[in-house]
This record gives sequence, structure tokens and C-alpha cells, in this order.
Amino acid sequence: MGQTLSEPVVEKHTTSGGDSRVIYGASEMQGWRITLPNIGFISVSVVVHSTIMSVVCSSTPISFKTAIGLWKSCDPRSLNYWCLATLFADFHHDVHTFNRNYSGAAVAKYCGQNLHKKVLADPSFAEKDYKTALKDGFLNIDQDLREDKEFANDSSGCTAVVALISEDNRVLVSNAGDSRAVISTHGKCKPLSYDHKPVNRTESSRIVAAGGFVEFGRVNGNLALSRAIGDFEFKQNSSLPATEQIVTANPDIIEHKLGDEDEFMIIACDGIWDCKTNQEAVDFVRAGLGEKKTVEEICEELMDDCLAPNSEIGGVGCDNMTVVIVGILNGKTEDEWYNWMASRCQSAIAKKAEQDKAKQNELAQDQNQDQSDVSIFYFPSSQAYAFLS
Repeated sequence: MGQTLSEPVVEKHTTSGGDSRVIYGASEMQGWRITLPNIGFISVSVVVHSTIMSVVCSSTPISFKTAIGLWKSCDPRSLNYWCLATLFADFHHDVHTFNRNYSGAAVAKYCGQNLHKKVLADPSFAEKDYKTALKDGFLNIDQDLREDKEFANDSSGCTAVVALISEDNRVLVSNAGDSRAVISTHGKCKPLSYDHKPVNRTESSRIVAAGGFVEFGRVNGNLALSRAIGDFEFKQNSSLPATEQIVTANPDIIEHKLGDEDEFMIIACDGIWDCKTNQEAVDFVRAGLGEKKTVEEICEELMDDCLAPNSEIGGVGCDNMTVVIVGILNGKTEDEWYNWMASRCQSAIAKKAEQDKAKQNELAQDQNQDQSDVSIFYFPSSQAYAFLS
């Protein structure tokens, strides 16, 4: 069946964890795709009172075991730390057709093992200039891949979205591609990243200036993304810096100051965002929390909800799916956070139900009023003729 199976694979790979500032659930599912390139995992390490949490998508099926081993080997109890959550998704090995061939994930795997190291090693990180450290991390790992002989004939690439929580409660999200991060603030969604598509004005301007073109919404008629790590066939203009190539790994970075009303972040690949708007995803998570479900359970249910009933509806709901939900504890214990979220979500659900009921009653009253305003005159046929005569 081309790029899809005759039946979806709904088995899920799920993990969870946390420390004194955040909890997380992460899960991925193959769905209708013939392969599962987005094997997500959490890797955690502690470096100079810093906790690094990476959520990575690669092709290694034992990644979750490796991640749990890393988590258990760490001491996450440090009070002075920052947290780095990373999602690498949609690694792609593009051929010159309109379809992406998911045949290898070398770039995504390499990034999963090394991007956080690049961020930490950057001199700007020690100076707490996290935006520069994140930008340099993306560009430096891209350059490392270019210079590594093992990747000389590798044309694959991957998207990446990184959420860094600093010691002073700032969230900095660094993004290249169309994976996405959002945050829920008292139930209202705030985007923490924006998709990089070739049709965007700033993206198409850079593409054309670098000698490329946009056709059928794709870079050179091929790649559906305008920023990615790897994809070096689109980075061949030797007269331009890395940030100005047809496709660049240069990330956009959005900063958000955490407050008491911030509830959770959602980090996911386009298999989720093709099916849900940002607010719909937030609403779905809050509904699950209102039913006292765990974040990992909600991750799994979100993917099931996005899964297409069949593979003949144009691709929406037929992609691989990877999603991470990061609960922001704000000084609460895990149990306290779950109870807090359940209470406020249940209240919101009840309030919405009341509003919906009020609207239905108002609509019914309007309909009754409309009917009472209509006068109907009926004449039996014989009387009508007499009346007309």
C-alpha cells in the first residue's frame, strides 16, 4: 500500500520520569507508516548541577532501555539546575520525488547523542547566554555532521525542537523544522515555536537568495521543510554562511517566563500537529488531567485520537507520531500537581458544560420565538375559492 500499511501498528513505546521541577510522559507510535523512524527516548545526565533531559527520535529500537538506564544513573535532586528537553522528529532521507523515504535515521541518532553536549560545551552557556548557546549548538552539530566522514554519503536530516528551562524559571525553545512546542497557561495555549515551511515569506526569500526555488510548497520541489539539521544537498553554496543556505539548521528561539499559571508543555512532531491545532492539543491534555489520568496515558490517548480510521483520507492521521508532555510543578510535588490540575480542569469542564447548556437553551428560546412570530392562514379549498371569488 505505497507508504502505508494495510492495518495500522498501534503498539506504543512509552516512558515517563521527572525531578523536583518537572514531570514528563513521552510516547510514540508507528501508525499507518511502513516503518517507525521516530523512536523517542529520554536521556538524562547531570553536569555541574545541571539536569539535561533529552527526548529524541531515532531508529534505535532499544533507545528507551538506554534512556531509563541513563535516568537511573543520575542524581536529579539538585535544586540549582536547568532542564533541556529535546525532540528530534521526522528524520528524512529525501529522494527527488514528492514523497519522503524514511530509510535511515543516522542524523537524528547522532543529534540525540550529541546536541546537548554541544549546548553545554558552548562558552555562552557558562555565561548564561542560553540563546546563543542553543543557536551555536544547532549550527555546530550540523557542521560536525558535514565534516564527519561517516556521513559523507548520508543525505538524511532531522527536525529538532529543544525546550530549555533555566535556573531562573525561563523557558527557551529552540526550533528548526516543523516539530512544535506549546505551553498551557491556565488552559490557554501559547505557541513556543513556529513551523519552518518553504512557503513562509522569510523562508522563501532565503531559499531564492541562496539559489534555490519553491515548487509545490517544497524546497526545490523536494523537501517540505526549510530548516533542518543535515540535508546537506541543500547547503552547497560555498559563498554563503550556514545561516543563509537554502536549508539551514539555524533555529528560531522563543523565550517564556514561567509563572504560577503555567501548567504543562506539549512537544510533538507533525504527526500530531497535522491533526490538532495548538489549542485542541492543550484542551485534549487538560481533559485527560481532569479525569485524573497520567501524562503518559494522555500521550498514548492523544496519538490514538489522531490516528486516521483508514489510510485513504489524504495522509492526515497516517503519519508516525511522537509526543511529550512536560508537567511544570512550580514547587509542587507530583501528586500535588496532578490534584491541582484535576481540580482546575474539572472546574473548567463543568463551566464549559454550563455555558454550552445556556447556549442551547438560548437557541431553543430563539427558535420558539421565531415560530410564535409566524402567522399561518389556512383555507379549505372550497372556502378559498369562495374567498377569491
